[in-house]
Amino acid sequence: MHNLEKLLEPMDLIYYEYDKTAGLFRLDTNASNDHIFTELISITYALSKRNIKFFIDEERSIILGASDNFIAKLKRYVRSFFTAMRNRRMNLYILSTKKVKWAKNIPVFDIKPRNVEIDLSSYSALIFTSKNAITSLDAIDKSWKNIPAYVIAPQTAKTVKALGGKLEFVGKEKHGNAFAIELLEKLKNQKVLYVRGSKVVSGLISILNANDVICDDVIVYETVCKKCDHKVELPQGSTIIFSSPSTIECFFENFTWESSYKAVSIGETTAQYFPEMITPSLADTTSLESCVKKAIEINS
Repeated sequence: MHNLEKLLEPMDLIYYEYDKTAGLFRLDTNASNDHIFTELISITYALSKRNIKFFIDEERSIILGASDNFIAKLKRYVRSFFTAMRNRRMNLYILSTKKVKWAKNIPVFDIKPRNVEIDLSSYSALIFTSKNAITSLDAIDKSWKNIPAYVIAPQTAKTVKALGGKLEFVGKEKHGNAFAIELLEKLKNQKVLYVRGSKVVSGLISILNANDVICDDVIVYETVCKKCDHKVELPQGSTIIFSSPSTIECFFENFTWESSYKAVSIGETTAQYFPEMITPSLADTTSLESCVKKAIEINS
């Protein structure tokens, strides 16, 4: 089959995620029709142009190289039924409020916005590495929507688009320092603002300022751990998904780690903050959906 990763790279997909193992483009079911239409047309046009067979299923995901006749549909239904039975028996936990199929939610932190005064008029670009930074800034000053936004990953890009911002660039590397390097040529000799939370886990600011980019920063929110009155116990064999260094910190304020537990990290940066006794599995991409997929893989 064609090298689809190279084919897709210039498309900068946000709402469709290519799953090479499953042979499909999986749609983010939370996306609105207005946002997905352009990507759907781009993908299907590229596939048709290269004579790659596909069809669109009931959930608007794009299935590659498969038939859509009655027998094929029946096989997919049976396979889906048994997969669902298996996945429901798994104890998979996300440490936030975001709903992802097959996972249970245990919110261990709150986002506390900061009421700060910001003058955005002198900046030619805004940098975001967190969707919480975008929503917090939106509550402070709506004019950010007129300034080009450079974001670290598709999940952050979705928030910019949902709020009507001016999305300019989505990082390919999806990790702080590598993202900074991606920005160097794009933002050279510009004055930019990095909108962030109170904790920084990368050298993005120093990398940009050392390479002909004037980068200021402003803290618009902080992560506050929730504290339970007593330690909570999870079932033996649970798989816990950690989406940031803060989730690691907040988890251990409320839970005791058991040897039967498994950990999934959303990325390399977060993985560096685990205690030595834990070796996490890395998600393929920096999304909670990808984390849940990885959690299912390691339990199958």
